[in-house]
Amino acid sequence: MTQQEPAAAGATEGATEAAGATEAAADWLDGRLSIYAAARNNLRKIFPDHWSFMLGEICLYSFIILILTGIYLTLFFNPSMGEVVYHGSYTPLNGIRMSEAYKSTLDISFDVRGGLLIRQIHHWAAIVFVAAMLVHMMRVFFTGAFRKPREINWLFGFLLLVLAMFEGLMGYSLPDDLLSGTGIRFLEGALLSTPIVGTYITLFLYGGEFPGTDIIPRFYSIHVLLLPGLMLALVLTHICYVWYHKHTQFAGPGRTERNVVGMPFFPVYVAKATGFFFLVFGVITLAAAVASVNPIWAYGPYRPDQVSTDAQPDWYMGMPEGLIRIMPGWEVRAWGHTLELGVFIPLALFGLVLVAIGFYPYLEGWITRDKREHHLLDRPRNRPVRTALGVAWVTEYLILLLAGGNDVVATRFHLSINTITWACRILVLLGPVVAFSVTRRWALGLQRRDRDKVLHGRETGIIKRLPHGEFVETHEQLTPAALHTLTAHEHPEPVALPPAVDGNGVRARTRPLELLRARLSAAYFGPGGQIPWPSTPQHDELTTRQHLAQQAHLTQQAQPAEPADR
Repeated sequence: MTQQEPAAAGATEGATEAAGATEAAADWLDGRLSIYAAARNNLRKIFPDHWSFMLGEICLYSFIILILTGIYLTLFFNPSMGEVVYHGSYTPLNGIRMSEAYKSTLDISFDVRGGLLIRQIHHWAAIVFVAAMLVHMMRVFFTGAFRKPREINWLFGFLLLVLAMFEGLMGYSLPDDLLSGTGIRFLEGALLSTPIVGTYITLFLYGGEFPGTDIIPRFYSIHVLLLPGLMLALVLTHICYVWYHKHTQFAGPGRTERNVVGMPFFPVYVAKATGFFFLVFGVITLAAAVASVNPIWAYGPYRPDQVSTDAQPDWYMGMPEGLIRIMPGWEVRAWGHTLELGVFIPLALFGLVLVAIGFYPYLEGWITRDKREHHLLDRPRNRPVRTALGVAWVTEYLILLLAGGNDVVATRFHLSINTITWACRILVLLGPVVAFSVTRRWALGLQRRDRDKVLHGRETGIIKRLPHGEFVETHEQLTPAALHTLTAHEHPEPVALPPAVDGNGVRARTRPLELLRARLSAAYFGPGGQIPWPSTPQHDELTTRQHLAQQAHLTQQAQPAEPADR
């Protein structure tokens, strides 16, 4: 025992010295970087808890997976269009002339350890990344999370979506297989249809006549350097804005525009986010392992004289593809030039749709004249017009996605491709209108149901007879939390037109923009855009009727049971 005491004392003294050295190093570092103050202010930041908020996390995690797998693939990919003869592990293509880019992709798939799995993870992560961004933006749109002060952050997210679409287009073009080569040919036709500058852009991008010798190296530089750098900057800026403005939350007890109800960032949110990252990584890896996407060895190397029948781009480029396929082949010839309207008009419409999506927050802010900050989210049913617009756009996209695969539908279901094309042309015009009307009426119906719940309570299915003989159904009153959720939203008033006559009796001039704003505001917040709350007499009358029904129910329970006849 006496021999162990000096050793224990030495160990204690050593631990004290190590702790003192660690504390001194921490103090030295904090004195220069102020880490302690930053950590104290930020690690306990509150984040609300709702399943829809995980959509943004899926975007972030799939982007990280894309970066990790992309770095691995760049070690083995050769972005060259120089021709070689293949002699490799994939026997069916032995002796076939192909580009070095296609050969290196085959080598990654069949000769590099884990190369095919990494390729599949990279492609699946790209699909999930764009899909998660689209669904995340729809969540932001339907709940009104884009309102002040988050309009700029909406623009950052929108730019991320657009860049991701073109990043994916260039990514699946790099292997130089027959499918991706068809996509590059499609891009060349789209660029050539641009008036005046289309030819110059094509020559600059392709380095000469199609297919040229520079398109793959240039796509590679853009795909691995330019666009990822821009996207990384946008992602970091987007996250910083979310952190600075604090996260939005749904209305509920204790939640206001000035607070956030949820969990601290550290350690609760960090632990959940870490687990969710590995869950997303695992799901993408499982999909890559069991469901092959873009099997380039089945398509073969690209040749300009060959096109596969079912050549389809990834789903996120289905809208421009569908627009071009259903557009009539109109041409205008004048002054020795040809304007290909069958390609230019669809691409112009696609660009206008993207611009409308990007600047919608400013359009709604101009209509409503709302300058306040909003941190509480809307329920989609409480903004029927906005919800109907979003559903109409989704309907339009799905129809055009179907139109983009009209040849596949025709061959698989043995239908006429002309019939499918004409059906898609009609649906493109009628589908969004029907979807808008149905969604708006559906949302108004849900508002009426919420209004009845607030007034009457929840239906119980129990019928009681009042003392004067009337039969009524008893209702169970909602809890205060449920009542708060149903009544927390606002009922904005439509923007009123300025008076037609001023104070001097002179007819005032109404500017066209003011008239347009008033009409749009009436469409958003007028009788067709929201259900008004009940008036005070209606509420008092219904409350009295409920009180009488409750009293009758209590009286009936208090009466003694009649004796049975003997």
